[in-house]
Amino acid sequence: MNIKELDAELKDDGIIFLAYDGFLTQALIVAMTEALEKESEAGVLNMTTSTNILTIFIELCQNMMNYSKTQKVLNSRYDGKGMILVGHDKDDKYYVLSRNLVNAKDKEAIQSKLDKILSIDQEELRQYYRDMRKLGKEKHEKGAGIGFIEIARKCEKMVYSFEKVDDVYRFTLKAVLK
Repeated sequence: MNIKELDAELKDDGIIFLAYDGFLTQALIVAMTEALEKESEAGVLNMTTSTNILTIFIELCQNMMNYSKTQKVLNSRYDGKGMILVGHDKDDKYYVLSRNLVNAKDKEAIQSKLDKILSIDQEELRQYYRDMRKLGKEKHEKGAGIGFIEIARKCEKMVYSFEKVDDVYRFTLKAVLK
């Protein structure tokens, strides 16, 4: 995201509480989570909204840290780089937006998961989440693979896009909270 896009995001969506673009590490995620917790303590956020923001933020950061690819890195190696914004829009909604690069194989897997998640209602989503946890499906070396389901359970709306950039894809996901 360039400065013009960030400026447009600010004009369209209001206040941004946290913005980061670069390499992500577990220590950095912890520090940003602490900053968000302080922001929520100082603000007018209720506990549910605060918890949902933190859950979505952590899920998206973990996803970027574990699966981001650069244009110059071979598809089998991760570089942990991404961009994340946490903000409050003019419609009084909080949101978390992430952007990172993924390879074609990951694009297909992510798109398939998100399309399924976005096609079902909240009750079906709860059942799908329970089933995935019980069965251990979607399991991989980095975790249970249910992060997108967890995000969908915590938000009112999720939108995503992929944009081809050389031989990888720029993946953007925006979760708007209830």
